[in-house]
Amino acid sequence: MYAIIDIETTGGQPTQDRITEIAVVIHDGEKIVEEYSTLVNPCRSIPYQITQLTGISNEMVRDAPKFYEVAKKIVELTENKIFVAHNVRFDYSFIKKEFNDLGYNYSRKTLCTVRLSRKILAGLPSYSLGRLCESLQIPMTARHRALGDAMATAHLFTLLLQNDAQDTIQKTVADEVKAALLPPSLNRQQISELPELAGVYYFHDAEGRVIYVGKSKSIRKRVLSHFAVDLKSKKAIEFKNNIADITYETTGNELVALLYESHLIKKIKPLYNRAQRRSNFSYGIYDYEDGNGYINFVVEKVRTGQTPLLYLSNADAGKNTLFNMVQQYQLCQKYCGLYKTQGACFDHQIKVCAGACVQKESPESYNERAQKAIKRFRYAHNNFFILGAGRQQYEQSVVWVENGVYKGFGFVDTSTGGTHEDLKNAVKPYADNRDVQQIIRSYMKTMRTEKLIVY
Repeated sequence: MYAIIDIETTGGQPTQDRITEIAVVIHDGEKIVEEYSTLVNPCRSIPYQITQLTGISNEMVRDAPKFYEVAKKIVELTENKIFVAHNVRFDYSFIKKEFNDLGYNYSRKTLCTVRLSRKILAGLPSYSLGRLCESLQIPMTARHRALGDAMATAHLFTLLLQNDAQDTIQKTVADEVKAALLPPSLNRQQISELPELAGVYYFHDAEGRVIYVGKSKSIRKRVLSHFAVDLKSKKAIEFKNNIADITYETTGNELVALLYESHLIKKIKPLYNRAQRRSNFSYGIYDYEDGNGYINFVVEKVRTGQTPLLYLSNADAGKNTLFNMVQQYQLCQKYCGLYKTQGACFDHQIKVCAGACVQKESPESYNERAQKAIKRFRYAHNNFFILGAGRQQYEQSVVWVENGVYKGFGFVDTSTGGTHEDLKNAVKPYADNRDVQQIIRSYMKTMRTEKLIVY
């Protein structure tokens, strides 16, 4: 038995929006045997644009039952039935969230008629409910109302059953139930073929464009984690629906995966990657010693041939970093370029600064703290290689840093020698920037199986 569901809501986010109408159509595998629908008072205002789309207004739901008043009916109607919907994640997420708010763990096996339609009715121009009904001449009444859409989905389901010459539905029910949270355009075969290896993976849209890049020690496990939760925002649902294909590259180990992911995000700028997209680091924090022996810090545009302590996207980001350094290491505002004065800095006037700005604190004492701040941005060694597992047997990865600058990574055949020149020649150059510096510094603190070669 199947419970075919459709809902209308105040918006697209299950964690914030609420149900305004719900319909349940019971299908016995041959025909529709029961139907139920009701408006639901969402206990909040319905946005104007939603009313324009669905026709459901605040006045219509004012005297409608609240969800807790119809919850028992929904439980009874769907008990021991497979929860079916067109783009099932949307409807199931909202209903599950409503029950969660009542302290009830609502759990049903699910099937998605979008995914079933793509399998049984391959080759159609579109698999949206409206376009499917138009292509298959399924009558639609009251579009964007729960009962109208649920009945259309039920008729579509009947048609799928009738055209299932290979008994596809029954053969794939178990897999479809497990894969209900996968994007409609993906199948479990694609997921099962992903390796349990370190690397980067790409989500592509229907046009083949890369819309997301990720990395993991286990590509398959990480990809599955994207689809393991059904309570997601509108943006997350849109993201999943846009995923039409997955490709990947193995890297042998997590460090190279982290570095390669960072490079790819800056290069491709995928739509759904927000972190690390900035590729223009035109400013930097530099240090120097003044004529009195005190270490000073300054934010300037990146100097050709000189590596800053930290790359920055703009001068304001540098000032914010220096303000934090002043507080964390008790540095002088004057020597960090944050307070222009010939005399004491403001912090000294309020007795926070120890007085390096007016030579009341010795350079040796002050510089000890300044060096701690510098160490925060520098590697423990100036020139080194990090060797890790390769993509295959008799191969190892090489990450190279020289004169404190990240040079890139590559792979070397362990059977052909391992001189410093061999390692350098194996490395493909990649840009040094703030993100890769942070990746390498953080990773070096937790290295276990990797080998560090200092020269």
